[in-house]
Amino acid sequence: MILVTGATGFVGRALLPRLAEAGLELRCLVRPSRRSPRLPRGIPVQVSIASLADARGLRAALVGVDTLIHLAGAEWHGRRGDVFAVDAAGTRALVEAAREAGVGRIVYLSHLGADRASAYPVLKAKGIAEEFIRQSGLTYTIVRSTLLYGAEDVFLNVVAALVKLGPGLFLMPGDGRISLQPLWVEDLVTCLEWSLSDLTSLNQTIALGGPEFITFGQMVQTVMEVLGVRRLVIPVRPPFLRAGAWLMEQILPRSPLTTRWLDYLAVNRTCELTSVTQYFGLKPARFVNTVDYLRDKKWFMEMTRLIWGM
Repeated sequence: MILVTGATGFVGRALLPRLAEAGLELRCLVRPSRRSPRLPRGIPVQVSIASLADARGLRAALVGVDTLIHLAGAEWHGRRGDVFAVDAAGTRALVEAAREAGVGRIVYLSHLGADRASAYPVLKAKGIAEEFIRQSGLTYTIVRSTLLYGAEDVFLNVVAALVKLGPGLFLMPGDGRISLQPLWVEDLVTCLEWSLSDLTSLNQTIALGGPEFITFGQMVQTVMEVLGVRRLVIPVRPPFLRAGAWLMEQILPRSPLTTRWLDYLAVNRTCELTSVTQYFGLKPARFVNTVDYLRDKKWFMEMTRLIWGM
């Protein structure tokens, strides 16, 4: 039995069908909510309702589980404190419950640059979570990904929405020269699936990234070309954008444009270009070849989805 946390999120919704197709027995940990969980349709899964702060609920969800895939996080929605409550404290509670339940292995999705000493909240929280896992005594695989993108992501969809809906211009954080290495979510979930049977990944921390380095400016230009629009790109000093993002967070608790979104553009986020091929023998897709889905989106509706988590 495999328990997946974060199953209703961006990566979880892409991973579940893969695991189901492989014939694996699945259980999803879903946080309590008034709304029905957004699980992929037609996928045979068990559902356990509990938050990462609910020790009793975690113990019940882990009964009979031999592998735990931990995807849950609060990096995109919620206030800054939620990141540490979910990603750090939540992971600690989950790991303790998994150890008590006799879980054999945990696969954890982290971020490139995760570090307990990081100045960036998400990377700091992920670094703390990683250390809880390493010290837990559980067999683990920690996958550190570069920037992920796909039809239901937040980062790239926010970029595309700002490009499409903007009044003829796009406010570029800084000079747009920050180097990124975008990894398509379908390639990531292939790696996660294959890692379950890969003994060489046991007790390892693996960095995975896409097949090319591109600047954020190049990413924006590609998005404009895909959407068929032209925008005047205006460089803006990051502190001014951070002030605006902070204000948005106060007005809209689930604002997709947050200071954490801007953190992605604060430093270069790259690893070995051959990382996916080296670890899993897979040739990952190029960014320009996998973003056609942006053309078909209704962007006012998309922004509503991003803001309200629909």
